[in-house]
Amino acid sequence: MLAIERRNAILTALREENHVVVSELAKVFDVSEETVRRDLDKLEKEGLVVKTYGGAVISENNSLELPYVIRKKRNVQAKQKIAELAASIVSDGETLILDASSTAVFIAQRLKTKKDITLITNSIEVLIELSDVTGWKIISTGGSLKERSCALVGNQAEECLNRFHVDKAFISCKGVDAEHGFSDSNEMHAAVKRCMMASASQIFFAVDSSKFGRLSFTTISKFAGIDAVITDEKPSDEWLQIFAANEMDCIYPEVENV
Repeated sequence: MLAIERRNAILTALREENHVVVSELAKVFDVSEETVRRDLDKLEKEGLVVKTYGGAVISENNSLELPYVIRKKRNVQAKQKIAELAASIVSDGETLILDASSTAVFIAQRLKTKKDITLITNSIEVLIELSDVTGWKIISTGGSLKERSCALVGNQAEECLNRFHVDKAFISCKGVDAEHGFSDSNEMHAAVKRCMMASASQIFFAVDSSKFGRLSFTTISKFAGIDAVITDEKPSDEWLQIFAANEMDCIYPEVENV
């Protein structure tokens, strides 16, 4: 196993267990404890973990962006449900925007049966996912590659989006807060998402249920002007009342898997 693969595995374990122990990791990876400590040192310097006596915990700094290879493996079933719902409201011939999120890749997969779609994205992973689709017009925003995210951001991406007008935009976020609305961990990501919103007739936030009640580093948008939230399970009555008060629909599976 390469060092980067081992560090990504450590991050995955931290996300699942909240805490890791050096001696246990050394056994799992069949490496020395010193090797594990060096991995944790690097992750701590990147701001992703906080070292503790004999191990480490995940950093609570919401301004940090976890590597895409970690994010795409989290909440997979929730993202699949969201993707199915998103695809159900897309018609043949529509123009769409997908952001650079792991959820957007699942949506792209579900959209492949649609015909004559024009799709704009700043996601390298979405571009790769749709590279075998025929009969579509797929547009990359261009821009600067944001580390760890497979996202194209910056002035070039924003200027590209400002030139277009689409039917629907599907946007993700790191948190949904009753007071502050939709938030993200990085201002460059948030700036691109705001341009996506400005370019769309209808705006849908694709948000798995773990994001409700969370507030991340920077606000993408308040609730006003958002058409709907698409999520993987029915939110609490309190959240449904908040959405209704802001004239937002909430789209979720009618029948949940038990």
